[in-house]
Amino acid sequence: MNDAPLYLRPRVDPPLASLLEDAPFLHSLADALGSPLNVLIPEVVAENAERFGAVYRRHHLSGRVYFAHKANRSSALVRRLAACDPSAVGIDVASLAELRHALGCGFTGDRVMATGPKDPEFLWLAARVGATVNVDSVTELEQLAALAGAHGLGRTRVLVRLSGFESDHGPAGAGTRVLSRRSRFGTPVAESDAMWAALERHADSVELVGLAYHLDTTGLEEKGRALERCVLLMDECRARGFAPRVVDIGGGFGVGYVEDAAEWERWTTALSEAVLGLRPPLTWRGHGYGLRNDNGTVRGAAALYPAHRPLAGPGYLDELLSRRSPVLGRASATLLLEHLHDLYVEPGRALVDQCGLSLARVLEVRPLGDDPGRYLVRVGMNAADVSLEEHGVLVDPVTLPRGGPRHEAADGGPVGVHLVGNLCLEADLITRRLVFLPHLPRVGDLLAFVNTAGYVMDFHAHHAQRQPSARTVAVSREAGGTWRWCPDENYWPLTHPQGRPS
Repeated sequence: MNDAPLYLRPRVDPPLASLLEDAPFLHSLADALGSPLNVLIPEVVAENAERFGAVYRRHHLSGRVYFAHKANRSSALVRRLAACDPSAVGIDVASLAELRHALGCGFTGDRVMATGPKDPEFLWLAARVGATVNVDSVTELEQLAALAGAHGLGRTRVLVRLSGFESDHGPAGAGTRVLSRRSRFGTPVAESDAMWAALERHADSVELVGLAYHLDTTGLEEKGRALERCVLLMDECRARGFAPRVVDIGGGFGVGYVEDAAEWERWTTALSEAVLGLRPPLTWRGHGYGLRNDNGTVRGAAALYPAHRPLAGPGYLDELLSRRSPVLGRASATLLLEHLHDLYVEPGRALVDQCGLSLARVLEVRPLGDDPGRYLVRVGMNAADVSLEEHGVLVDPVTLPRGGPRHEAADGGPVGVHLVGNLCLEADLITRRLVFLPHLPRVGDLLAFVNTAGYVMDFHAHHAQRQPSARTVAVSREAGGTWRWCPDENYWPLTHPQGRPS
């Protein structure tokens, strides 16, 4: 049983599946542009935005879907979203450079939300172009108000980001219990009075349009409690003379990377067995991903992204909006409707789900002498080019043989390999996990890491040892089924992939 290959095969939806089927096209791109190479399908990001929009319509809600730009540096994706319905799609920028990029890609200031840590230049430009500023603290609000006054920027729309939500909404001292985990972002709900007072002092410079949160959790209950608490706090804001109308629930809607739930369960079970010494190690040098053997008992928690997620993206949002709130006892969507609130969301990973892949050329294949039947496969990329480990994502690459498909028997059938990168570092492992492939790859083959557009393909990319970082191309499908491409920076959504006007 221990010898059975432990696959974690990727979920691949159309049109990404069709792109993978055209191996000669992908080989020609890598031959021309080098390895590593990122390939994006901009049309998919627009389709994903529409799927989120369908959830809004199902619950009769209004508001906007803001793309969390930090998930990907691409110009093509941002330009394609800029061409979507302005009333439905915006962009969330977390730096001055991202703001400038969004404006240059076609977003107008009124469709931009400024989030994250902000320096004065970022705040000034956001206010100047009419962006909504998601304010993190009283200090940041004071800084924004001072800039607005000094430079005649008028009133800037602000959302107040909150944290430290509680399970008990009773009077102070009633033994409240903080549900949401500690965050370095946002104003704790318990300290919100200071924020309301600051908003009152600077009413000539800022306009409160709503409340926001972003919880670093996949827990529906925790997010539902935070949403309900924001609705109740909006009532408190109105009682103080403000007129907020938006609840921004952030992102964290998730992506399913692995197709088969049984494969994910089998692998995670096997990891525990390997940590206990009940089977051979599944990782380089016995790395436990946060698990350890404590006198025959597995301790710790696996620092892994839940790679198989049956409820993710728009489906996760739909479930969150359908769940009954713990205190008021009504669906979250109903609470928003009853109070005439708009809903903002900030998906990053979920909005670029199935938007792209990363290619790496196989450079060397050699057996591991101390581990019979296992191989070391060196590829033309490093761990920063496809940062699976940084984000705890475990998923198999797809092998694209040079010269067309091969029968498994020709290369010995399923095999376990360690994927290593092109840096002169022991730690440069594409993944610490032993990866099982249907057959042994050969030098010149391509490995396609699927669904890397969300944080994985360029979030940590660098030029260490002067190794090339990945170029990025945008592809679209012609009416006859063939693919065309252009450099990411040359993509503009002026025509439909079939040549008709957008």
